[in-house]
Amino acid sequence: MSELIHQEVTFKTKAKRVYDALMNSKEHAAFTGGPAEISKEAGGPFTCHGGHILGRNVELVPNKRIVQAWRAANWDEGVYSIVRFELVEKNGQTQVVMDHTGVPDAGRNDVAAGWKSHYWEPLAKYLA
Repeated sequence: MSELIHQEVTFKTKAKRVYDALMNSKEHAAFTGGPAEISKEAGGPFTCHGGHILGRNVELVPNKRIVQAWRAANWDEGVYSIVRFELVEKNGQTQVVMDHTGVPDAGRNDVAAGWKSHYWEPLAKYLA
């Protein structure tokens, strides 16, 4: 398994707005451009990017934290990683601190780049 993927990004909006965009199926689909079905419950399943990404919510603290068991559909059966989003609101802006562990070494660079190109950049445009 690979090293930690650590990324931090700041959005010019409140934490609730960022949390909703990440956890609401319709909003997630709107900013990523791919179908999404996301449970709002801990233990509930999620799929996004038209089923290319799937997993389960491990811990949900509204507007503060999202922890998910996360996998790409093309990974070996049973292989999951853990992604943790910490949302820190200050002065009307929200910093997202994302730590992603357990990504298979062969896919690490693609996953790290994908967070930027498929999540943070389109999310910034969506929230603007």
